[in-house]
Amino acid sequence: MTRASKVAIVTGAGSGIGRHTTLALLRAGYSVVLAGRRKDALEATAGSEKEHSPRTLVVPTDVTEPSSVRALFVEAMRCFNRIDLLFNNAGTSAPPVPLEELSFEQWKEVVDVNLTGTFLCTQQAFVRMRSQQPMGGRKINNGSISAHVPRPYSAPYTATSTQ
Repeated sequence: MTRASKVAIVTGAGSGIGRHTTLALLRAGYSVVLAGRRKDALEATAGSEKEHSPRTLVVPTDVTEPSSVRALFVEAMRCFNRIDLLFNNAGTSAPPVPLEELSFEQWKEVVDVNLTGTFLCTQQAFVRMRSQQPMGGRKINNGSISAHVPRPYSAPYTATSTQ
């Protein structure tokens, strides 16, 4: 991979806001590491701007797994030698059911992706950004209006969207 002046990691880059953010960063001159669970969706995002493909790196990642997140950051540094921006965007929600019908497993899945994933990625970004020259970088946590205007039957998502 080529070295770039600015490098971003975008989690949840396979669709929605993550996809649009990735494309905007590419247009702004960044190289972008696309992270998410679905390799095909990440590749579709990377391939939608063919002229930018040398500046994209697809790394299938489960943000709930420390080893997967660590591998994402190791691969980003191996290919681009720095990280200037982390856009924490990976997120999920639970089925829209009353709180008393929500299973612990459904609750935990949302917390693991939306909160633990953000923590793990931010922690790895701090390690890399602190040791690179020039030192530093930006971390952006994408939240949701649901934190301020919750929807009915959305307790897990609302509770984790204030990142």
